[in-house]
Amino acid sequence: MVSYKELGLVNTREMFAKAIKGGYAIPAFNFNNMEQLQAIIKASAETKSPVILQVSKGARNYANQTLLRYMAQGAVEYAKELGWEHPQICLHLDHGDSFELCKSCVDFGFSSVMIDASSLPYEENIALTKKVVDYAHQYDVTVEAELGVLAGVEDEVSSAVSHYTKPEEVVDFATRTGCDSLAISIGTSHGAYKFTPEQCTRDPKTGKLVPPPLAFDVLDAIMEQLPGFPIVLHGSSSVPQEYVDMINQYGGKLPDAVGIPEEQLRKAAKSAVCKINIDSDSRLAFTAAVRKVFAEKPGEFDPRKYCGPARDLMEELYKHKIINVLGSDGKAE
Repeated sequence: MVSYKELGLVNTREMFAKAIKGGYAIPAFNFNNMEQLQAIIKASAETKSPVILQVSKGARNYANQTLLRYMAQGAVEYAKELGWEHPQICLHLDHGDSFELCKSCVDFGFSSVMIDASSLPYEENIALTKKVVDYAHQYDVTVEAELGVLAGVEDEVSSAVSHYTKPEEVVDFATRTGCDSLAISIGTSHGAYKFTPEQCTRDPKTGKLVPPPLAFDVLDAIMEQLPGFPIVLHGSSSVPQEYVDMINQYGGKLPDAVGIPEEQLRKAAKSAVCKINIDSDSRLAFTAAVRKVFAEKPGEFDPRKYCGPARDLMEELYKHKIINVLGSDGKAE
């Protein structure tokens, strides 16, 4: 058993409370490798933003659970080295799909876990979520649950259609499970293809797809039912066109990739939404930078020469999200 407190990590309880009160959202950035982690920590340390390092089940298998523990501990020390005296860094399991996985993450030093039982019938979702909560809370690990289903694909998480969260269920669900935060479905989606062309309109000037708006009426109804309760948005990458264009320019093929407009995320961040998940955007930035190097220097085979530019572009992206979208800069001095 490894306590996250020994690693210098924090759970989400205090950071969420401050975010709701302050009208901003905490960035939850997924990472799979060292370059992503370096970019996240550098961006967070330089902007003094609290941050959630997210690890999916697939990423945990890819990186190895023991290495992850030491990477998280190293991230805290790296943040201090960069001049961030009191880093507010949370290590979070994204989309845990079983009690056993969540328990393993708690035991290996995660400070927060998500149990996603949203695909199960309502009562089974409650039962599994409560089981995880009861275990995690023994070690002061916070638990995120999900109610409603997001469309799209992300690692092992996949759904062809979305089902909006029902506001009339949230009080019963939160009360009976004891969860610390609730991921809801209001129109965000996983992956780089968040909407089909049929769901969008096209800008007559540019020909680019314009996605449908998020269901803020559902969010408002949920906040009315659960005032002051931490709400989470998954699938909130904006799929920046500059990265998509760069990938396509240098040999990629991402037709009609479209994400969530940043102005909608800014609006959500000023509400009870205190955690916004971003994964696809950093994947796009990484891939765009690597493709550019390979296209311009086809003889390059030193990973540092193409992973380095990828790391720099991701850092730039993370800073932009922290400062211009989530408003979390300066909140963790």
